[in-house]
Order: sequence, then C-alpha cells, then structure tokens
Amino acid sequence: MFADYTWAELGSIFAMQGFSGLILFSVLLLMALGLAIIFGQMGVINMAHGEFMILGAYITYLTSNFFSTFLPELFGIYFFIAIIFAFIGTFLLGAFVEWSLIRHLYKRPLDTLLATWGLSLILQQLYRTIFGTREVGVSLPDWMMGSYSLTDAIEIPINGMIVMGITLFITVGVYLFLQKSRKGKQSRAVVQNRAMAGAVGINTASVDRFTFALGCGIAGIAGATFTMIGSTGPTSGQLYIVDTFLVVVFGGAASLLGTVASAFSIGQAQSILEFFLSGSMAKVLTLLVVIVILMLRPQGLFSLKVRR
Repeated sequence: MFADYTWAELGSIFAMQGFSGLILFSVLLLMALGLAIIFGQMGVINMAHGEFMILGAYITYLTSNFFSTFLPELFGIYFFIAIIFAFIGTFLLGAFVEWSLIRHLYKRPLDTLLATWGLSLILQQLYRTIFGTREVGVSLPDWMMGSYSLTDAIEIPINGMIVMGITLFITVGVYLFLQKSRKGKQSRAVVQNRAMAGAVGINTASVDRFTFALGCGIAGIAGATFTMIGSTGPTSGQLYIVDTFLVVVFGGAASLLGTVASAFSIGQAQSILEFFLSGSMAKVLTLLVVIVILMLRPQGLFSLKVRR
C-alpha cells in the first residue's frame, strides 16, 4: 500500500489527511461537547441531538439568505451573527423539550432514548415540510473562500481554519464556564452528587433544564460550522450521531478532556484510513479499535472521580 508512494508524497498525504482529520475532529468535538454535558450530568441519551445540530445549520442557511437579500453590505460578517442565532434557537428549543418531555422521564433511560428518537423523527419530518427534501447550502463571504498554501503540495482551506478556530473558542469557553461560573459549578456539583447538591440548596431541576438547553445550543453551533464544509438536509444529523456517541463513550462521560482526546483520535484515524481504504472500512476499523479499548477500559479514556 505504501510502496506506490515516495516519502515526500507520503508526507504530503499524511499532512493533508491530518488536516482533514482536524476538521472532522472539530465538528465531532462540538457535537460531542453538548452530548457529553447532557449525558454526563443527566444520564439522558438524546437521540435527537443530530436534529438540534441540523436546526442550527438551517438557521445559518436562513440567516445567509436574509443578509444576501436585505443586507448585502453586511454579508461579510453574517456567519458570526448566524452562530449566535443558531445557539439561541437551539438553546430555547432544548429548554422547551426538557420542560415538556425530558423532565418527566428522569431515571428511565430507555424511555428517554425512545422519546428522543421519536422527537428526532418529528423534527426530521418538520424540516422536510419546511425546507423540502433536497439538501441546501450556504453562500460564504469571499474572505472565507480559498486556501492557504504551505507548500506546493499542501494547501489548507481557509474555512477549515475558521472551523477549528470556532471549535477552540467554544471548547475553552465551555471549560471556563464549567470551572469558573456559578452555574457551571452547580452543574459539576449535580454531576458528582445530585442528592447532596439538592440538600445544600441547589435547584437541580433548574440546573438540569439549563444543562440540557446548553448542550443543545452547542449542537446548534456545531450545525452552523457544519454548513461551511457540507450541505444540509433533513437527515444530515444522523450521519454524525453514531460517531458523536462513540466519542462520548470512548472519552468517558462527563470528562471534557476525554471528549477532546476521543474526538481527536477518532477524527484522525478515520481521515487517514479513508485515504487508503474505503470510507466504510475506515469506520469499521476505527470502531473495532475503540471496542477493544473499551473492553480493556470500560470507563473510557478518562473517568470522573466522585467522592462517596
């Protein structure tokens, strides 16, 4: 397999595929961050997480059309405004879903799985009704197009660098929120010991609602960034939901560092293997390696230490 390439060609291939893996890592990490927060604190398996991502993508699509039609002079900055709208829209929908559905199903993980799976089907049909069955794409400002040439054989797309920059910003923001803010400390307290957190006066129901909404909001941001590298359809979220759950389980539930490490490992492995093998075979090999590691270490790469 490697004998057909020179060392220089192999270096260029691994560099390009490694950068593609970083872009995939960025999308997986943004998706998994929200899912890890929800699953780690609440134990809720949110099968509709991909549909929240696609809602963020559709909000970005609508914002793109609005700015190109009514505010063309501000089209160059519309994407960052769309990210804010995507977060707000998915955050509010997440809060409503938690209040109307999820809060009635706590401590019933199978029921929440079925309920959120049904919600995902409802949202998919709603997207088909509103936007149609065909995939849609957004128009990017000129300054986001093109690529940066490192060498004659290696070019880095500018939109990929922007995706990674957004991912870094959101990841650092989530870390600082969980570590420094009052609401974040309450969320961590509920993760570690829900009964004790309630006993010292923390409103666990309010924390749960905010946490679920925050996780959905982060998925919306992931959907907004997804529009930079792919088109959006009613079922596009299903393409990433399995990989996202894999990232969360492999990294260790409720572990931010584990989520980052897991997303990076899976993204790089799939990207590099896809060049030499088919896409499906690359996924199979990655999954087999993850399964073997989980058999040896069921708690994932990083586990949360809880006082008892």
